[in-house]
Amino acid sequence: MNITKAAYIKGATIEEQYPEETVPEIMVAGRSNVGKSSFINSFTNHKALAKTSGKPGKTQVLNFFNISDKMRIVDVPGYGYAKVSKSVIVAFGKMIEEYMTVRESLMLGILLIDFRHAPSKEDLAMYELYQYYEIPTLVICTKKDKVNRSQHGKHEQMIRSELGMGEDDVLIPYSSETHDGRDEVHEIIDDLLEQYAEIMEEV
Repeated sequence: MNITKAAYIKGATIEEQYPEETVPEIMVAGRSNVGKSSFINSFTNHKALAKTSGKPGKTQVLNFFNISDKMRIVDVPGYGYAKVSKSVIVAFGKMIEEYMTVRESLMLGILLIDFRHAPSKEDLAMYELYQYYEIPTLVICTKKDKVNRSQHGKHEQMIRSELGMGEDDVLIPYSSETHDGRDEVHEIIDDLLEQYAEIMEEV
């Protein structure tokens, strides 16, 4: 995947505010401190595309990004550590679930999980939500560089087991610092874009 352009489009909280469905979209979800912004910047090779913050939970809308006019990344509010009220957390959940249920251009759901730790109950709930709505899912384990290489296999198996992943379900350890894993993610998304284009031609 050759990403020649990456730009912020807009933030949205309800369907009426979403950009027009002209290209496939990829949703990125994960805990507030899992490194979503760092992953998006690494994936697109644009250092300041998504704003990183020392305070987890800053994202409070659905942020749409244009990627080379071929697809969009949709960054959704993080969960877990955000210091917000229960009513706001419920609102975040409804906002995310509405997007998942009405957006026909949603091609892939990415779930970011910290490679150092077992998935949280919120991680499991997000993974199950992707499965419930039959959204193709890619699990990406961030902060790969923080885990000793000899422990990679053990950590991967732990996360697969906790999520209940099948042998054919894809999990990619990833480092936003070294970009290790980026080529694999690019290849998977390239294949999905080709499949999506073929489906659109048949419609």
